Amino acid sequence: MADQPHVMIAVARFYEDIADELVRGASLALQNGGATFEIVEVPGAFELPAAVSTALRALEFVGGRRRFDGYVTLGCVIRGETSHYDYVCGETARGLQDLAVKYCLALGFGLLTVETREQAEERAGVDRRDKGGEAARVCLSMIELKRAFGLFPR
Repeated sequence: MADQPHVMIAVARFYEDIADELVRGASLALQNGGATFEIVEVPGAFELPAAVSTALRALEFVGGRRRFDGYVTLGCVIRGETSHYDYVCGETARGLQDLAVKYCLALGFGLLTVETREQAEERAGVDRRDKGGEAARVCLSMIELKRAFGLFPR
């Protein structure tokens, strides 16, 4: 279908089991929503904004590659004993929000920022809070908003 959304799932792999569950939820939600998708893996949450930015830039220079109509960013940051958590969470969120606003992106933010692994497992679980699926549904909703304003399909 010509107006079937094509979405990039960018996933931080630092906590692999949590990342796998987030991707599972997002994939199911995108499939159920009639979208196609590609998965791009990055080492950690801090690299998520760069992954989205790189995809945007590649579209300017690489012909023959299908553009992404939306982006789902997934990962997990668990608080440790230092301020590293605060920097990673804040800068990742700010970087993604800046991209979304500047480029009018349909973006689903699925970065878990939690105190414990148990909280991460609860939020990531497809049979529990399914935050990966939620981020994908947000992305699809924002694509629909773009459609309402005549910005999708383009």
